[in-house]
Amino acid sequence: MRDDLSTMIAEAERRGTRSMSTEPRARKARYDRKTGRVVVDLANGCSFAFPARKAQGLERASDAELAQVEVLGLGLGLHWERLDVDLSVPGLLAGLFGTKAYTDRQRAARAGSATSAAKAAAARRNGAKGGRPRKAAKRAC
Repeated sequence: MRDDLSTMIAEAERRGTRSMSTEPRARKARYDRKTGRVVVDLANGCSFAFPARKAQGLERASDAELAQVEVLGLGLGLHWERLDVDLSVPGLLAGLFGTKAYTDRQRAARAGSATSAAKAAAARRNGAKGGRPRKAAKRAC
């Protein structure tokens, strides 16, 4: 039993060492006021930047608040203490600027604001019928 535990611990340490050398980890991060982007330097020598106000929790942050970005622990996250916002470095690299629900809302907002000839024609047809039907009023019980 003790040998099994020693083997499991050794394997876990190997996996940890491997992931520390292959996972994208932030070494430092800063906010660039001029471009409105957070710039992240990775441990492997690469860098990337993302538009700060596209990320969940940072949409309405001031430049001063955005400048207070910190690298979390082993470099797998970014943190803004005053805003209570944490973002995953691997997630940001994958283009995920928040939770699935947040991303879906952003995508739906962009889709809803899209214009096309077909959308305009449908709106005209609907308008000729008197417009969008009114929602039924909720009755108090």
